[in-house]
Amino acid sequence: MAPETLTERLKAEARRLGFDLAGAAPAVVPPGLGHFRRWLEEGFAGRMEYLAARAGAYGHPRHVLDGVRSLLMLAVGYRTSEPAAAGPGQGRVARYAWGTDYHGLVRERLHVLADYHRRLTPGAGVRGVVDTAPLLERDFARLAGLGWIGKNTMLIHRERGSWLFLAALLTSEELAYDTPFTADHCGSCRACLDACPTGALVAPYRLDARRCISYLTIELREPVPRALQGATGEWLFGCDVCQEVCPWNRRAPATWEPAFAPEADLDPADAAELLALDEAAFRRRFRHSPLGRPRRAGLLRNAALVLGNQPVAAALPALSRALSDPEPLVRGAAAWALGRYRSPPAREALRARLPLETHAAVAGEIRAAIAEG
Repeated sequence: MAPETLTERLKAEARRLGFDLAGAAPAVVPPGLGHFRRWLEEGFAGRMEYLAARAGAYGHPRHVLDGVRSLLMLAVGYRTSEPAAAGPGQGRVARYAWGTDYHGLVRERLHVLADYHRRLTPGAGVRGVVDTAPLLERDFARLAGLGWIGKNTMLIHRERGSWLFLAALLTSEELAYDTPFTADHCGSCRACLDACPTGALVAPYRLDARRCISYLTIELREPVPRALQGATGEWLFGCDVCQEVCPWNRRAPATWEPAFAPEADLDPADAAELLALDEAAFRRRFRHSPLGRPRRAGLLRNAALVLGNQPVAAALPALSRALSDPEPLVRGAAAWALGRYRSPPAREALRARLPLETHAAVAGEIRAAIAEG
């Protein structure tokens, strides 16, 4: 089949399946490989050791699919409604995590598209991936003409902004390649850099993940550094600040995909209620949700930080109980939060727990909280 015909049919099927954008690019060394390697060398990946462990595989798509010649880059918009304001004791969840875990939905569509490709070209090597393979998706999306990489390091499309899930269909067949997107429409705008609560955007196009709220609340399995705990604010899971202030997102169209619609208890979420979840309840509640990624200890740590950043008296019992949580990560965050209340009940709970605490780091947090309170 001629590359032009194959590409046209694959794009049409992708649109039928619900992909909003599709563009073809050659399988080459990604243009941003050097930037990615320097980013790793600077330590900006933090504790995401899995990136460095397979850094070599990012050098070419053949490490994802042997014999690959082309990539069909795809995008699904996930902007739904505007977020509700978080009230006392409530935490915000990044929009992408409001509904069903997108990995399953996008992967299912990729499987259907891959099967369609195999029917068109029997014997072709085909593989669909959605942000779990060693592939610099944003680089290839730019090569496929889908947009540019903005100063906030997100792929930005002129009409759809950056509220996009990216995916790729790798194939051993030659496709008709789209014109790479070479313009940069960020111009002199600094909205994302100036708005970042933690200063994670250390320069245009350079993100220090170690300071990023999304990294701190999702990827980090340790206590959030004390210097950044207050800056996480009301964010329970992820962060959308650099996207919400981006001018290119103001007119991004909404999606009608029901799987991405916000669940009532996640926009926003009750932080004190989350602190009451045991392991079994957590798994039942979040096994099909992105909020399961930081695991119970990580999410409850985040809930405690939310309650410390916006003290509300009604949350004191939940935080006091969290001082006896099985996880040191949760106990330490609860101690920090109680120290922010600066009230007799909070100090009493901290003093009662201190002689019982066996974890040295948590005991240190309790002492520090007592001193601050």
